Amino acid sequence: MSHLRYLILLATLYAVVWIVLAIDPVDRADWMLENVLVLVFVALMAVTYRWLVFSRISYTLMFTFLCIHAIGAHYTYSLVPYDDWFIHLTGASLNETLGWERNNFDRVVHFSYGLLLAYPIREVFLRIAEVRGFWGYFLPLDLTMSTSMIYELIEWAAAESLGGDLGMAYLGTQGDVWDGHKDMALASLGALIAMTVTAVLNVYLQRDFAREWIDSLRVKGKRPLGEDEIARLWRERGGP
Repeated sequence: MSHLRYLILLATLYAVVWIVLAIDPVDRADWMLENVLVLVFVALMAVTYRWLVFSRISYTLMFTFLCIHAIGAHYTYSLVPYDDWFIHLTGASLNETLGWERNNFDRVVHFSYGLLLAYPIREVFLRIAEVRGFWGYFLPLDLTMSTSMIYELIEWAAAESLGGDLGMAYLGTQGDVWDGHKDMALASLGALIAMTVTAVLNVYLQRDFAREWIDSLRVKGKRPLGEDEIARLWRERGGP
């Protein structure tokens, strides 16, 4: 199946999931807030498709994450009845089995953000910035961590500006003062696992893995930058 057909298939499936979960959400205002970034992301993917076609693996990972997010947006993250679903299927409580005392669906989504999106981010770095070796694993991890932090700041700002029940529903701390820290840590852990698995696979498949890794850490520019580079650029512009 071609990339285009595969993408159309995933896009169609996601549209069905999104429409179904858009019907009568638990909190319509929170649902709208949760979908703002999704709409921005989908629009960005559509606009850039002519120049950047991702691998089927990346599209599948992004599709999976968007579906998980759609579930959280429908129920609000702190009210997703995953434990009821698990009891219905197995007769046992997942929360009790794992020793959880809160609804941890939001934590699962933050972990999934790193686990599922670090690889597509790696594709961007490899194909646009042309990074290699160490930087092809570190930079996706770094961007995942930084965007996770930015999202936590957006949540905080939105909760502060909206206030009331809507702000608390969007923030979803469930009384945990360290909620944001734990969310960022889980996203980072997910990305670290994804990049570790990718590196292990490449160690096995890529014959020049070690050479490329070492070469990526070599100093390429012998001249220092900073004030010396500023002075050079200043002279080029005709400065004294």
